[in-house]
Amino acid sequence: MTYGGHELVYETHGSGPRVTVLVHGLLLDAHLSRALAMALAGSGAHQVVLLELLGHGRSDRPVDPSLHRIDSYAQQVVALLDHLEVDEAVIGGTSLGANVALQAAAAAPERVRGLILEMPVLEWAGPAAAALFVPLLLGVRFGRPVAELVTAVVRRLPRTRIGPLDTFLNAASMRPAEIAAVLHGIVIGPLAPRVDERRVIQVPSLIVGHRRDALHPFSDAEHLAEQLPNDRLIRARSAFELRTRPTRLTGEICAFLDEVWRPQVAGGRSARSR
Repeated sequence: MTYGGHELVYETHGSGPRVTVLVHGLLLDAHLSRALAMALAGSGAHQVVLLELLGHGRSDRPVDPSLHRIDSYAQQVVALLDHLEVDEAVIGGTSLGANVALQAAAAAPERVRGLILEMPVLEWAGPAAAALFVPLLLGVRFGRPVAELVTAVVRRLPRTRIGPLDTFLNAASMRPAEIAAVLHGIVIGPLAPRVDERRVIQVPSLIVGHRRDALHPFSDAEHLAEQLPNDRLIRARSAFELRTRPTRLTGEICAFLDEVWRPQVAGGRSARSR
């Protein structure tokens, strides 16, 4: 599909009537959630769409930072729904993708049936995010010759066909100017909806957090659970549980989707679990 003159790539798994859109993490791609998409689609009830945002994966990679703001990414999600002629969908994402899903719910609540928010990056992650992203941004901008050499080497490496590993190899293959544009856009735009905007997001929300990760502190997940009026909070055993030992969390997500698509959920409040 085309968005603002740029090509946005997505892939669809399943053909069920219940649509879920999943968004990857920062600099990553659809490989990250392909196994989850296939598992959800396997029930026959769900159609799962993996969107690769501008600057990521197979989508175009414009170097205009304004196209890489979180609010711009949320607009890309809504544009995908328009393209698919879908009135409403569950929107989910990991890390950056979770923030994009939140922003989409704040900007276009009538298009969002529910939210799956894995490892959101919010206020408590600010210092760690700055410590990671600012040096990386400066490095790819001012150390471009070295960065070009490194990324060129990684582009030549064979892929493993292990989705989560390949998504990180693909991220490390991006050209420095592309990485810089994405990071610049994240820095200049809103990280997520304001707290007052989050408090009025009424749709059912499944929040997945974990401990021992400064970039995705469990405190962010806990605070978000307090802010959203209709949430369920689950603690993952690690940042990698959904990719390496997915049975438990995939079951939780399937149960959540079944609940979200029941007619009575639209105006109600789902139970919260800790």
